[in-house]
This record gives sequence, C-alpha cells and structure tokens, in this order.
Amino acid sequence: MNDSSVMYAMPRRLLRWPVAISWPVCALVLLFLFSLPLANPYVHGDGVGYYAYAQSLVIDHDLNFEDDWRAANPGFLQDRVDANGRLLPDEYTVTGRLRNHFSVGPAILWAPFLGLLHAAVIVADSLGAQIPADGYSRPYLATMAAATVFYGFLGLLMAFDLARRYAGDTWAFLATLGIWFASSLPVYMYFNPAWSHAHSAFSVALFLWYWQRTRSQRSLRQWIVLGLTAGLMMNVYYPNAIVMVAPGLEALADYRRAKKTAKWDALLWNHACFLGVALLALLPTFLTRWAVFGGAFESGYPPMKEWNWTSPVWLSLLFSSDHGLLSWTPILIPALLGLFWIWRKDSLFGGGLFLSVLAFSYFIACYPDWDGLSSFGNRFFISLTPVFVIGLAATLERFAQWRGRQGGHVAFAGILIVLLSLWNAGFIFQWGTQMIPARGSISWVQMAHNQFAVVPKRITNDLERYLFLHDSEMEGIEGQDLERRRQSAMPGRER
Repeated sequence: MNDSSVMYAMPRRLLRWPVAISWPVCALVLLFLFSLPLANPYVHGDGVGYYAYAQSLVIDHDLNFEDDWRAANPGFLQDRVDANGRLLPDEYTVTGRLRNHFSVGPAILWAPFLGLLHAAVIVADSLGAQIPADGYSRPYLATMAAATVFYGFLGLLMAFDLARRYAGDTWAFLATLGIWFASSLPVYMYFNPAWSHAHSAFSVALFLWYWQRTRSQRSLRQWIVLGLTAGLMMNVYYPNAIVMVAPGLEALADYRRAKKTAKWDALLWNHACFLGVALLALLPTFLTRWAVFGGAFESGYPPMKEWNWTSPVWLSLLFSSDHGLLSWTPILIPALLGLFWIWRKDSLFGGGLFLSVLAFSYFIACYPDWDGLSSFGNRFFISLTPVFVIGLAATLERFAQWRGRQGGHVAFAGILIVLLSLWNAGFIFQWGTQMIPARGSISWVQMAHNQFAVVPKRITNDLERYLFLHDSEMEGIEGQDLERRRQSAMPGRER
C-alpha cells in the first residue's frame, strides 16, 4: 500500500477512545495489572537524580538536592563524597547547586501522582497517621514505581495500536509481548523505575502515535498538540529530538507537493507553530538547566567536542559483550528488519522510522559512554520501543505470508517469543543479582552456563525475596555491586 489518505482514516470509534477496545487490548491490560507487583519501590543510581527533581519540586518546592544526595545509595555517593561523608566541592556548580545533570521530564510525569499522594499523606497525618511526608517513605516510592509501570504500559499500548495498522491485531499483539518481555524495557519499567527510560518509551510512543494518527489532515490545534508531545519527549530524554527526523521527512514531502499547488503560507505557518510550541514545552528543561548550571543550554554531560563524531563504534554498539544492542537483546534483529516492510507499505512513515533509528544509532555510537555504563543491554535504545514493536509485527506478518499458513505460524511465533522472554528473564536475573557484571564486558560462556545450571536453582527463592523483601534484597545487590567496583577499579559515576 502506498502513501494514501485512505489508510490513515480513523475508525469512528477512535474519536472517543485513544485505542480501540479489542481482545488484544484486554489481554494487555490484564498482563499490566498482574505485573504491577514487580514494580520495585527503590531509588538508586541515575534514579537519584531523576527522582530528586520530583521530590524537590513537589515536596520541598525548591531545587536544593543535598538531602536527596545524602539519602542516596552508596554506589551513587561513592565518588561524590569525601572520607568524612561530605559532598565534594566539585559536585556544586557556579550557581551553588548540586550538579544534577539528569533530565526533569520524568519528574513532570510523576508529579500528578506524587502531588495527589502528598496531599493525601498530609491529610492522613493530620488525622494521626504519622506517615513521613518527605517524598521517600514507602507510599511515595511505591507511587513512583507504579506510575513508571503505568507510563511504560501506555507506551506499549500506543505501540500496539501503531503496529496493528500495518500488521493486524494478532501480529501486533505478539510483537508487543515480545518487546515488553524480551528486550531491555522490563529492567527499566520494573527493576529501575526511577530511571528515565520507561518514560522515554512512553513519550516517543505518544509522539509517533499522535503524528501518525493526524497525518491525513492535521488542523492547527493538532499541530499544537504534536508540538507539546515533541517537547515532552525531549524534556524526558534529550536524544529523543532525533525522532523528529520522521515528521521532518513528511515535511519535505509536503513542501514538494506545495510547490505544485502554491500553498506555502499555511504549511509554513503550521510548521512554525509546531516548532514554536515544542520550544515552549521545553521551558522546564531550559529553566532547570539555568537554575542548576547557570545556562539554559548547559546539559552537564560531556561536551559535544569530546564525542567521537568521526569514529562511531558501530560494531561494538550492536554486537559487543559490553551491552551490545543486538547481542544482549536479539529480538531486536527481526524488529529492525521489519522496518523494511513498513517502508514498502508506507514510504513516509517507514522511511521516517528507519532514518530515525539510523540517526539515533549514529548519535549513540559517537557518545563516549555508548555502552550505558551500568546497563542491561543498551538502555539508550529503549526510547525506540514503539519502533521495535512496529518492526517486529511487520516481520511476523511477512513471515506468515511467506510460509502461507497463518494459524501454524501464530503458534510458532508465540512459542518463539515465550522462549526469548524466558531467556531474557534469566539474563536479567543474572545481571540484577550480579552473577554477571553490571558494567563492562561479560563472558558469554559464563552467562550461558549460568542460564542453564544456576538460574533455575536460584530464581524462585530470589524472586520471592524480591517481591516480599525489597529493601534487604536491594541492599544485598548494592553491596555486591560495590564490591565488584572496588575489585575492578572502574569509574563509579553513573550516567
């Protein structure tokens, strides 16, 4: 199917519901509800910086992060305090605030939930409940974790809705399950909910979903909403700006058509409104960068001049044992191949997704810390979760068409996704319990041995401890991580 306004026409019921209710949607909702107990109410590592914005703005109404830093896990503090436990002078910026280079976007998304909870805690305390209203007691952390799982699920649901338009409900459903449970997403949706990646998957899915949904005829109001979604995904994670390559390709096609019809004025006005609103929506980032670093465009990350722009590490990024994208999460191989078939069906949408992935990959391959340091797989690519769902659904559909018997191939695809998900679960278990190092390269031989000989013996007991003894389990994992870092003498700063 070529580019046509017909394929973008929305069913009438979607004017009332963002995603049409169907059996796959009901099944996904049930899985989401059953998975909620996996949410880990714990703030550590990068999550300290992300959550500090929420705690400071919602609870303390300032940008003073000293209490957040002092309450952080030992791994986060290791290179930030001296022998006496005092914060190091170089942790402070020219504005006198702590160097919190993490983005404010996740705090924006948590704020409604935490704000309502904070009001409820204050009321409960006035009635004698005695719940610490500091942002770090169990109700706050549980709310943060549940909100992260909720946003991650919404991102998956919108990815499913996009995928089913190109591959049908069945293949979109299986692809959604595959990326949900056989990629890096579950680590940052459940185990590390205070990090930004599940929110990033949600915000990119929202942007792509709304862009595709309004492509046939976008009103000025819809251009404004699209600009707001673009601003949100950049507030959450700065490299998400690269995803705008996709609508940029659409804009070039629009200008080529406008050249024949001489309708330039309306097109320029719409695009100017989109960009202007996106910049306005970025005000939270600009203001917090100004407050923390003294400049609206200061990120706190390594300067761009230190990046490897002329020597991107493509092979390592994809295949290294040091968190290679495809070597750690092989389900992404058919997901990326599927973008070719999307391109064949819809050249602008598929081409935009392909170019976005290519540009995003180049950007990360040039980043000095391309491996994500402490990362399961390459966590940066979780932003592209909706793209992977769409691509995987297209591959599954194409394979079924090629073989000619859909019924049998549904069962085959389902079994394959279950096996990949189980393999991924064992891999995550090894990573989370420090059976393999969280940083640096791993031994594939040791990892494979653990999968078959060690994980089956330990996983039941450790999963029970994780579900019912969160704090002690996380403290044990933290202690093992610190010991590994002391032995390997690797840099402790987590980014």
